[in-house]
Amino acid sequence: MHEKERHRIILSVVQDRPVATVQELVALTNSSEATIRRDIATLHMQKKLHRVRGGAESINPPQFVGLAGRPFSVNETINIAQKRAIAQKAVELCEDGDAIIINGGTTTFQMVHPLATKRLQVFTNSFPIAEHLLKNSKNTIMLSGGAIYREQNIILSPFENDVTGNFYAKRMFIGAHGLCALGLLEADPLLIQAEQKLIGQADELVVLADSSKLKARSSLILCPLDRISVVITDEGITDSDANMLEQADIKLIVAQSGAAQSKAASSG
Repeated sequence: MHEKERHRIILSVVQDRPVATVQELVALTNSSEATIRRDIATLHMQKKLHRVRGGAESINPPQFVGLAGRPFSVNETINIAQKRAIAQKAVELCEDGDAIIINGGTTTFQMVHPLATKRLQVFTNSFPIAEHLLKNSKNTIMLSGGAIYREQNIILSPFENDVTGNFYAKRMFIGAHGLCALGLLEADPLLIQAEQKLIGQADELVVLADSSKLKARSSLILCPLDRISVVITDEGITDSDANMLEQADIKLIVAQSGAAQSKAASSG
C-alpha cells in the first residue's frame, strides 16, 4: 500500500474515534508497526493529527460517537478486488423484476455497478447505494426511514413504523462483521436491531463476506447459520470454513478475484 493510501486510512480512522492504536492501523493497512509509527510521526509534523502513546488521535475529536466498527471510508479501501468479484456473483443471482433488499456496507455497495444493467425493485438503508442506483440505473429504489449515521453511510431506526415492514423481498443481500459456526456477527446493538427487521422481510438471506470476515469475531450474533441461504466469498476461504458452511447446508459461492494469485506473484 502506498504512503498516501496509508495516510488517508489513518486520518479517516482518527476522525471516527478518540484514539486509533498502532496495532489497529497495522491491521487495517497490512503494514509493519515501524511503518505506521513513521506515518503517525509524519502526520503529526504536518499537524493533521496528534501523536499519542501507542497510537494517534484527531486534532478535533468527534463530538458524536457513531456506531461500533470501522467507518465506510476505511472499509471501502480494504480487499477491494475481492469485494468487486463477490458483488458480481451476487448480482448474477438477480433477475429483472425481482424485489431485493441490499443492506448498507462496502461489499454490498460494489453491487451497484453490475446492477446498472438490471431492472429491479431495491430496498436499501444505504445512502451511497441509493444515490448511485438513482443516477446510473433503471431500478426502482426505496429507502428506509430513520437516523443517518454518517460514518457508516446508513439509515437506521429503532422504531417499528420505519417503512421496513411494507417491503417484502425475494432476497436480502448483507455484508458481515464476521461469520462463524455460531452465525452472522455484528459489532453494534443498533445494527442488530435494525438488520433483524430487514432479514425478516426476505425469503433468502445472501451473505457477502470476503474470506477475512471468516476470521473476524464479535460478541454480538445477528442471526444463526440456519437463517443463511447463500454465502458468497473469495478464493481465500479455508477448507475448514468451507466445510463449516457445507455442514450448515449453506450454498457456497466462491468468487475468483485474482487477488490470491497477485499476492503470490508479488511475494515470489
